[in-house]
Amino acid sequence: MAKEDAVVTGYYRYTDIWFHWPDVLPEDQKRVIKATLGEATVLWNDLILAHSLIAHDALVDDNHPLHVQGVKGVQLYHGTFQNGQSRLMFSSKQIDYVRYWLHAMGLTEEEIPLPYSNCLVLESSLRQVSPIVYEDGGALRGALKQIDKNNKKLRNAAPFLGTRRDMFENVRKLWQAHTGTWIAIDFEEWERDSSMVTEFGYSSVRFVDGAAVGERGHDVVKEYKGYRNGNFVEDNRDHYNFGETQEVTKKGLKDKIAQMLTDPVAEGPVYLVFHDPRGDIQTLKSKQIEAPLGDLTYLIPDTPPEKGMVVIDTSEIFCGLSGDGDVGNRRSLQQMARLLDLHPTFLHNAGNDAHYTMLALREMASGEQLDIQRERRWPNRTGETEERSVKVQFREDELDPDCEDTQAVLDSLGAGYDPFTGKLLGALGEDDDSDYD
Repeated sequence: MAKEDAVVTGYYRYTDIWFHWPDVLPEDQKRVIKATLGEATVLWNDLILAHSLIAHDALVDDNHPLHVQGVKGVQLYHGTFQNGQSRLMFSSKQIDYVRYWLHAMGLTEEEIPLPYSNCLVLESSLRQVSPIVYEDGGALRGALKQIDKNNKKLRNAAPFLGTRRDMFENVRKLWQAHTGTWIAIDFEEWERDSSMVTEFGYSSVRFVDGAAVGERGHDVVKEYKGYRNGNFVEDNRDHYNFGETQEVTKKGLKDKIAQMLTDPVAEGPVYLVFHDPRGDIQTLKSKQIEAPLGDLTYLIPDTPPEKGMVVIDTSEIFCGLSGDGDVGNRRSLQQMARLLDLHPTFLHNAGNDAHYTMLALREMASGEQLDIQRERRWPNRTGETEERSVKVQFREDELDPDCEDTQAVLDSLGAGYDPFTGKLLGALGEDDDSDYD
């Protein structure tokens, strides 16, 4: 059996494979599977098993039979059950291959029986399942402990938090599939009449042969150039951070948006990205824009659809990452961008708002599984004031825009941004050739 010939019919909990599977086998098979599961050096049929097949440190070895070409370490699976609890898992394909490999290597006279049927978790029983890579045994051991801690905290979590966590993981899967077109959109209207769209900003990413190609822009509507904000809403029309502002007529803007949303449809799904979509969707549907929204859905799938438009709200995605299950509690774009270390400046410029929204999405969606990513960004910050909670406890200085690192802002203005990554160039940042990957 070649490794690729095995089929995934479900998943096995890591702990079931590690602790329980050997105990239900006949004695001769039990001895060899225990050798392959946990003992460092075992004499078996005159062969020395130099390391365990499924021991933490052995699993990550490049010579391990479950090693995936091009992956550093071991690829396992992170599954989330209907109650929000998660488990580290092997796929049935991996376990099938271990059984075959042991027999092919002459370590067993016949293939070891599968784990008992109740052990198998069907994908239909899971809310989420996604591959996850651990580069070394220490990371794998740490992950098992962290998953157990998170499960205990999630028992008392708000019900809506599970939905937000699912949203986060679905978006991560869609982004890492490297398909479709992603378009972040923002409008600025005159503060005294919201029907007058004065600015349009966009930041888009499309994947060509798996590589991300980015485009962004900021347009000012010619007919409304004289209508400025500044009394009730900040006026940063003249401070676009990521290129040159263009002037466009009302008709030209309408045609531009129609083409922007229509052209990618033939190539696959279109993901419309907003930070709280309510106002922008209303503007897209207004008489001034009349955007061709087509098959618009707010339900985020866990696999890339063949076509259609999917609305993605970064304010909800960030709540999932930060462990906030309060329906009415969402961070502003400025707070989210700051907490993701994007150093936002001159918001309430439609071009800046759109691009910071895209950069925030990219930061979250291109990263690790939710709980691992949260701990990397804000280590040991959950459950400090809320017992048994996965909600991150942010400091006041992290949320207060007046506490922004002044030098970081000055450097951003002087050295500029990498337009793809949003990272500062110069002393506080490094060029990033990876674009949006």
